[in-house]
Amino acid sequence: MAQRTPEAPRSFPPPFYRWRPHPWHGLQPGLEPPLRMQAYIELTPYDLVKYEISKTTGYLRVDRPQRSSSQPPALYGFFPRTYCGDRVTKLSPKASCGDGDPLDVCVISETPINRADILVHTRVIGGLQCVDGDEADDKIIAVLDSDSMYENVHTIDDIPSVLVDRLRHYFSTYKMLPGGESRMVVEKTYCRDDACRVIEAAMADYDEAFGS
Repeated sequence: MAQRTPEAPRSFPPPFYRWRPHPWHGLQPGLEPPLRMQAYIELTPYDLVKYEISKTTGYLRVDRPQRSSSQPPALYGFFPRTYCGDRVTKLSPKASCGDGDPLDVCVISETPINRADILVHTRVIGGLQCVDGDEADDKIIAVLDSDSMYENVHTIDDIPSVLVDRLRHYFSTYKMLPGGESRMVVEKTYCRDDACRVIEAAMADYDEAFGS
């Protein structure tokens, strides 16, 4: 009986993650930061439960059921390797500190996407300057980079104003408890250039907090 020759160990194709990378710390922030960014999605427009990434494990966990009927009007998540710290705070005059989380993003898509825990490539078009109590909690607004319906959208003024109104209303109310007042205030809407400055600040804050 012929002796079988042992096979050489197989090599993994680059890039290859032997273990699942942490969505916040283990992934690249984008193809061409700060304009074209990669986003990890936590919520879809259909969610009545607030899901949030576990900072310890990197898995999506249930934060809380929504106390009202409010639903996010767009995909909602964050940019990897960003952090809302001192530099982000300096761009938000009414905040005294950052919220200590990755930078949030709302991703507008013409085609419904009904699942979370996914990665999408985005093109940044603007943002909302939000303050939660005294914490800077900006929400970047972007479009799905591969969505042909939005291929000619380059700034927040290129999308229907009703979409911006829905985003402003959602973030003004989504943390509100029945009978109470919201701690979250949407101070203003800003353009793509301002959004890029916030992203650059959040990337620099991340490098300082966790290393490049």
